[in-house]
Amino acid sequence: MYEMLKDYEKTDRVPWKRLKVILAGADSLHEETARDWEERTGTKIVEGYGMTETTATTHMSPIGNEQYGSIGVPIPGTMSAILDPDEDKYLPVGEMGEIVSWGPQVTLKGYWKREDATKACEAFINGIRWWRTGDLGNMDENGRFFVYDRKRDLIKYKGLRVFAREVEEVLKTHPDVKEVGVIGVPDRFVGHNVKAVIVLEGDARGRINETEIVKFCQDKLAHYKIPKIIEFVGEIPKTDIGKVSRREIREDVE
Repeated sequence: MYEMLKDYEKTDRVPWKRLKVILAGADSLHEETARDWEERTGTKIVEGYGMTETTATTHMSPIGNEQYGSIGVPIPGTMSAILDPDEDKYLPVGEMGEIVSWGPQVTLKGYWKREDATKACEAFINGIRWWRTGDLGNMDENGRFFVYDRKRDLIKYKGLRVFAREVEEVLKTHPDVKEVGVIGVPDRFVGHNVKAVIVLEGDARGRINETEIVKFCQDKLAHYKIPKIIEFVGEIPKTDIGKVSRREIREDVE
């Protein structure tokens, strides 16, 4: 919604500064969207985070002290940490892993008649029952949390981890890129190749090619994160809430 509103011709008709809080949730907010929104309206978006299994909110950005790209800190009464995606062990500050939470709002019994799914989401460390969110992120030295990707969207190229969102954030800064979705395409030699599906701005179609996109990424991404496959399309599949659907992009490849 914010991505659409920041470019909408009638957005300036709303006195945004009169609103006490402008919230974003349901999915991580692209930094470029947040920056463009502030430039257009003079207001900041406050990010929150949670999931159905945690009865909605577990994290919230401190109002008046927001930080681009951060979902904030755990709300009162809630604990959160970063665990190894594959093992029940804590990861240090700054290291990328899986976000876990625990508090009175987190499901106690788990999924209805799905004991296997419940066990896959539980982690027990020193008497604490953590709930694995399936989201990859990290925590900085100030206790702020950052979401980068869904665990299922992690791309592994020759054993190296590539976060789809990181590549998308870079590509979205290209002035001729309107929308982008990044996925991993299975390859039996390297694991996965990074693929970018791109919608160009109208006047750039036919003018921008794959070479231009790769060149744009060279000083912004490590070599293994630069898309090996680039496809230009007229439209990218979206979820019900208007986010790029990587699942549908993957299904198109399969």
